[in-house]
Amino acid sequence: MKRFNKQWIVGWILLTCVGALNLVSQEAQHSTYYYQKKSLFKLLPNNPEEIIFLGDSITDGCEWAELFKNVKIINRGINGDTTNGVLERLDEVIESRPAAVFLMIGINDLARERSVKYILDNLGKIIRKIGKMSPGTTLYVQGLLPVSSKFHQFPAYTNKTREILAINKGLENFCRRSDVVYINLYSSFVTEDDRLDSAYTNDGLHLSGKGYLLWKSLIDRFINMDH
Repeated sequence: MKRFNKQWIVGWILLTCVGALNLVSQEAQHSTYYYQKKSLFKLLPNNPEEIIFLGDSITDGCEWAELFKNVKIINRGINGDTTNGVLERLDEVIESRPAAVFLMIGINDLARERSVKYILDNLGKIIRKIGKMSPGTTLYVQGLLPVSSKFHQFPAYTNKTREILAINKGLENFCRRSDVVYINLYSSFVTEDDRLDSAYTNDGLHLSGKGYLLWKSLIDRFINMDH
C-alpha cells in the first residue's frame, strides 16, 4: 500500500508538472484570432502608398478607411496583440513599403505583467526595424491611451495607469532621440484623476464611436500630409 501511494504521488506530480508546462506554452502563444488575421494579411494584395494602422484591439476596432474617407488606409490591428506579436508579423506590414505607419501597441503586454522596460525594448525594436527595412515610410508612434478603473470588465488592464505613463514618457524620449514623430493621445482622453474619460468608452479600455472621432481629430493633419 505504501509503495502504491508513493507511485501514485510521483505520477500525480509528473502529470501536474506537464500540465503546468503545457499551460505556460499555451499562454506564450498567440490567440487563434491572431493567426487567422495574420494568415489573411499575408494573402491580401499590397497597394502603393498604403497608410497602415498597426496595433491591437483598440486599432482593430475602428473602420479607419471609412472614418477618414481614404481608401489608402489599411487596418493591421489584431485584437489581443502584443509587442511580440507585432514583431512576429512586421515583415508583412512593411512589405509594401507603406507611405506611413500609425503604431500603438503595449497595453496587452501590461495585462500579462510584462515590465515597462520589456515593452519599451520591444517598441524600440519595432521602430528600428521599420526605419531599417522601409526607410521611406513615415512612422507615427502613438502613446498608449489612459484606462479607467471605474469599469470592472478588464481589471488586469485598468489598474495600469502608472505603467502607461512610464511607457509613454519613455516612448516619447526614444522618439525624440530617433527623430520619429511621437503623438501624445493620452492627454486628450484623460480626466483630471488620470482616467479614460467615460465620454469615450463603455468598458474602461476600448473606445466608443466618440472616442474614435476624437482620435481622428488628433491625427487628421498627419493623414492629410503629402506622404
